[in-house]
Amino acid sequence: MNGQQNGISPGESPVILRPYAPEDCQALCTLLINTVHTVNAADYTPEQLYAWTSGVSAAALHRALSAHYSLVAVRQGEIVGFGDIDETGYLDHLYVHHAHQHRGIATALCDALERHVPDATLTTHASITARPFFEKRGYAVVRAQQVSRKGILLSNFVMCKARPR
Repeated sequence: MNGQQNGISPGESPVILRPYAPEDCQALCTLLINTVHTVNAADYTPEQLYAWTSGVSAAALHRALSAHYSLVAVRQGEIVGFGDIDETGYLDHLYVHHAHQHRGIATALCDALERHVPDATLTTHASITARPFFEKRGYAVVRAQQVSRKGILLSNFVMCKARPR
């Protein structure tokens, strides 16, 4: 996918989706941390947000993104989101810059990631905040779960989207 244009809201410049590159990693770490601490703050406590992001490292994120099909969303030269999916259909990361929410970026990323694994049943572990987004895309909650990070419990949802055969 070389420079695919997606995620265009009226009056805005297009979003370009491109493959992840190692030099993106530090910017993606910053985007992830800032997004969690702003967008997810309505659904999680400050203690939970800290536990969620305290383990984020450029090295770990690079390993994950390098192992999967990973895309970066860019608008006017600024990284505004990223996501990745593995060959089994597990959508691992999907983050959009907190100042660029509700502009079609997550939809564009998700559309492209899902197209990459056309025959897979799609799964994700969605935050409380992300659950409605995935439900609108046809994902269903398989189960709620509690994940422990730094001894703090975080609620999220295992979600699945089966494709018609």
